[in-house]
Amino acid sequence: MLARMYVKLCDVSPGFRKFTRRYMYQFLAHQYQKDDWSLMNYGYVDLEPGAIPPHLEAEDEENRYCIQLYHHVANAIDLTGLDVLEVGSGRGGGASYIQRYLNPRAMVGVDYSENAVTLCSRHHCVDGLRFEHGDAENLPFEDHSFDAVVNVESSHCYGSMEKFLAEVARVLRPGGHFLFTDFRNREQLPELDAQLRATGMTLLAQRDITPNVLEALNRDHDHRIDQIQRGAPSILAKLVKEFAGVKGARIYKQFADGSVIYQSFVLQKSAEGV
Repeated sequence: MLARMYVKLCDVSPGFRKFTRRYMYQFLAHQYQKDDWSLMNYGYVDLEPGAIPPHLEAEDEENRYCIQLYHHVANAIDLTGLDVLEVGSGRGGGASYIQRYLNPRAMVGVDYSENAVTLCSRHHCVDGLRFEHGDAENLPFEDHSFDAVVNVESSHCYGSMEKFLAEVARVLRPGGHFLFTDFRNREQLPELDAQLRATGMTLLAQRDITPNVLEALNRDHDHRIDQIQRGAPSILAKLVKEFAGVKGARIYKQFADGSVIYQSFVLQKSAEGV
């Protein structure tokens, strides 16, 4: 009941959603500081026949499905030698994966939770990678600072999607790419399409990856339950299960019945700027 009430309040009040999500991530970063929980997205499985999963080192296998979502998004272009920003870097595992496997020149993760940034800076000591505190709707960077901006399953928490997208366009260099994935209620899809078009960036690719995400949740169910039992206080366990998308959770059912759609996008800023 509590989880359903919270979700409904988030749907009608973006400000409430933004404030409470920040509080939740602050709490989780403080409550559970071990480095074995470094990603929080719903995951991805390539369902194409004969698809070969990306190679991972042994220490990354525990988070394979979450990493595969980052791989699907960030590997859409060649990041070698580029300056890359992740907005909504969370516990840092995605930014770490990009820096270690996809070879950008530099990788910056920015997050609204100060506790998460502190946690990431302590756990992800990788050459060329740093984390900063900042608001997605008011990024703490100069114009034209990055060749690519990555945003994975974070934008649904923001107070203003329009402000966020304007910031993405501002910090991207001419010709830079926005690599984006997130979910929306089916009736919200036209609004999201209009918001992306209004940026002036060119849409290069768009995919409905709901089946890929749902399969990842199926395969990762036991692992997620174990993480919740180890990392979440019992009073919040039901709410965290909703956020984690385990079988039986509201969001899991919505992916399954098609009322919520998960999409990925590749957009490019004009070479002359926006």
